[in-house]
Amino acid sequence: MKDSTLCIHAGYKPKNGEGGQMPIIQSTTFRYDTTQDIADLFDLKSSGYFYSRLGNPTCGFVEERLAKLEGGVGAMLTSSGQAASFCTVLTIAKAGDHILCSSSVYGGTFNLFAVTFKRMGIEVEFFDQKDSNDKIEAKIRDNTKAIFGETIANPALTVFDIERFAQIAHRHNIPLVIDNTFATPVLCKPISFGADIVIHSTTKYLDGHAVQVGGAIIDSGNFDWAKSGKFPEFTEPDDSYHGLIYSETFGKAAFIVKARVQIMRDIGICQSPQAAFYINLGLQTLPLRIRQHSENAMKVASYLSTHPKVEKVIYPGLKDDECYELGKKYLKDGLCSGVMSVILKGGRSAGASFIDHVKLASPEVHVADIKTCLLHPATATHRQLNDEQLLACGITPGLVRLSVGLEDLDDILEDLKQALDAV
Repeated sequence: MKDSTLCIHAGYKPKNGEGGQMPIIQSTTFRYDTTQDIADLFDLKSSGYFYSRLGNPTCGFVEERLAKLEGGVGAMLTSSGQAASFCTVLTIAKAGDHILCSSSVYGGTFNLFAVTFKRMGIEVEFFDQKDSNDKIEAKIRDNTKAIFGETIANPALTVFDIERFAQIAHRHNIPLVIDNTFATPVLCKPISFGADIVIHSTTKYLDGHAVQVGGAIIDSGNFDWAKSGKFPEFTEPDDSYHGLIYSETFGKAAFIVKARVQIMRDIGICQSPQAAFYINLGLQTLPLRIRQHSENAMKVASYLSTHPKVEKVIYPGLKDDECYELGKKYLKDGLCSGVMSVILKGGRSAGASFIDHVKLASPEVHVADIKTCLLHPATATHRQLNDEQLLACGITPGLVRLSVGLEDLDDILEDLKQALDAV
């Protein structure tokens, strides 16, 4: 089935006389007939649900849908996108290990990797994705366990060369992890380009209506944990499951099973069935929405790039953008999502003034919403930094992150025009 069909039909298949819409199984626990039935669940000898921290039927329907969309063997919902990143790394790495990560990733991811994982004994080293293969491969150590990047970075809007970094990772027998939040599986399927694990903040386009925080992890099933020789946690007995060996017992699904029965079991960063239902509603219209977001954004980017008060528009759909060719390679039909970064002349005050004068658009700490929204990092998420410190982070004082919504294009352009006139 194609994406538009999968978004509506994959996962939940009602039987004769059952509800046409995916049900919300609002239960923490599930009843079984015998103690042996429950014992088999705890020993991972049978599949099923016994406690919603590890899995729930409603979440399971959405997980199957996402796995189908991304082309993976399995998926797991998490409580947030940050939780998805956290769970992925902890499934692969432990104290004393090393991760390589693109330096242009989302700020929350950067802090999680640079600060929190460091406190846990996992060292994360950042690289410029424009560096040569030799320079990047020189950073890979014996204890390096993964390479991490974003299909479209937030808010740098760089496009990650997935195929290139998959080849680098696989030469060194480690997996490539891709955050596909901005592109969504409709615009890009990282697994088809060699990615091994894909994550999402479902809070963004997958939900699309700003109603539910969530995350997801999808396992390609393509990475051979046993052959790699670098992951004894996958190939040696797990004492907490009576000596079970994940790579032998679960084969291609070893990663996603380990993520669920170890990390989700112990940390508890699970998604709720009610939340999964909301995410599913967003998924059903995702192909329509992401195309319209992208088409609106392309026209907005073209308009703003010629405006005299705009210094630069960063959007991979523009032909003069440094990531234009990568966008054509990785993003379906050249559609680049609805998010762009706009750098205004006049620095911090100009960026703030622009935000303050919009009428239709919504100034908010969010992105990839059904409505147009804006954020000025220098006076919001990065307000504690001076101009020099902002530049060191790759954020100019006049930069505004603009997420183009689904309003009438003429109304969006008119609002941006009047706001720029007031700057």
